[in-house]
Amino acid sequence: MKIGKETTPRTAICASNPDTIVVRGKNLTEELVGQVTFGDYFHLLVTGKMPDATQSAVLNATLVAIAEHGLVPSVQASRMTYAAAPDALQGAVAAGILGCGSVILGASESCGYFLEEIRQRAAGSTDYTEAARQVVGEYRQARRPLPGYGHPLHKKRDPRVSALFNVAAQAGADTTYIAIAEAAEKVIPDIVGKHLMLNVSAAIPAVLLGIGFPLVALKGVPILARTAGLIGHLVEEAEKPIGFALSYQATREVVYEGEAPPGFVPSE
Repeated sequence: MKIGKETTPRTAICASNPDTIVVRGKNLTEELVGQVTFGDYFHLLVTGKMPDATQSAVLNATLVAIAEHGLVPSVQASRMTYAAAPDALQGAVAAGILGCGSVILGASESCGYFLEEIRQRAAGSTDYTEAARQVVGEYRQARRPLPGYGHPLHKKRDPRVSALFNVAAQAGADTTYIAIAEAAEKVIPDIVGKHLMLNVSAAIPAVLLGIGFPLVALKGVPILARTAGLIGHLVEEAEKPIGFALSYQATREVVYEGEAPPGFVPSE
């Protein structure tokens, strides 16, 4: 059964013959292996172009900034999966990545669309205050969370925000989306009733969109970065297991609220 117009599989990413492997038009072994960083190679794979110095600096900085975040739910899921199936590293990594959604890791993509909506609403103006007020107000009225704003630990600005903004500025990147993100941050208190400061999930799209990184690929950046972090956790899990300890702590704290037979008392 055919779905869509294309009947022949086509790709512009990779091809090979017995002597040569071509990736995005470049000879893998002669032009890429040992010649480019993995971050730059990622840019080539996604966009079809090698990054310039500005793009390279910004993209690599975002990958470093988001790779590790402690024992967040996705990491706990990964470590507990590995504890249960140490023969399947790939399954444990997948368990962590499958938790990428609107709250964990996926907020960068959502914030990218949020920032782009403000830019379009500004209609060419470089004063984004009114456009930000409109969009934030609409999110508030619809009871939609503001992606990339607020953090349970960093009540002031997430320190990674300034670090990424500084890299972008020093590298000479377009700071349009940084200005948009900051305009939204300024109008949030009057609309929401409290300060919600920029976090790293807003900084990532703000700097990446400024170097022309595709909006549709934004979620891939934290996914790629966090994969590296998960592998680090799983190596530690293999050497110093805590997966079952994490499971035990959850079991220890659980409170049963369902019906029970007469005289039944849950174990403590």
